[in-house]
Amino acid sequence: MSFDIQAPNVDFPRPAPGFVPFDPAAAVSIRGLYKRFDGRTAVDGLSLDIPVGSFYGLVGPNGAGKTTTLNMVTGLLVPDAGGAMILGRDVWSDVNAAKRAIGVMPQPDQIFDRLTGLQLLVYSGMLRGMHRAESTARARDLLAAFDLVRASNTVVADYSAGMTKKICLACAMIHSPRLLVLDEPFESVDPVSSANLKDILIEYAATGGTVIISSHVMALVERMCTHVAVIDHGRVRAGGTVEEVAAGEDLEDRFLELVGGRHEAARISWLDGGAPAAGAAR
Repeated sequence: MSFDIQAPNVDFPRPAPGFVPFDPAAAVSIRGLYKRFDGRTAVDGLSLDIPVGSFYGLVGPNGAGKTTTLNMVTGLLVPDAGGAMILGRDVWSDVNAAKRAIGVMPQPDQIFDRLTGLQLLVYSGMLRGMHRAESTARARDLLAAFDLVRASNTVVADYSAGMTKKICLACAMIHSPRLLVLDEPFESVDPVSSANLKDILIEYAATGGTVIISSHVMALVERMCTHVAVIDHGRVRAGGTVEEVAAGEDLEDRFLELVGGRHEAARISWLDGGAPAAGAAR
């Protein structure tokens, strides 16, 4: 059993002639992506190349355009202009072929949480065209890798937030994709589970897989990623290896420089922690 989604019948503008050509050797090559919502520009001519085998972090403040960019790259959202290639294939000329190479981590509200963990993984594999026996075998391997064996027959709706994150990641990996796209994969995950997830992802990247994560946690990106792009107002402010982007600074400090830095904290007269004012009677 497989499930293909028909590409929308759209003819959106491609990058203008002045754009640098797509890089077909890259895991992901993006040129001139543009998207507006209700008159607001979410992604503004964004271009980026993500090398094969890299662990690539997309970082930026809330509303920077990270999730919108990932949705367009993975065939979930039609761009207003521009385009993207996945492993040398144009995403929107054959959206189903592009999607078969990608594992996109679903959000907890996008899964069938009335299934057990085992059922959900088997179902996810069969949607990708795998036979039930192969899907079941891989599901059991993933449940063991993510320390979910004891919860394999528990309905996912009864999982903790961290367990739900893990089963969502397992759903993205079951068909052994060449590219993993993960939006805030470590949010709500406890430190032990987070360490296990990191080990699995680092091993996957070491075998030639490419991992793209969006995150707000600079320390995590600096520690895990080989490459990073700082996105703000729908544009890439800096991109390259972590060392190149950090430019000799702590990555978080560099990030704050690129997106505008800290603003002066507002004074709230009543927020004083209860300490007596200087010279006040005790």
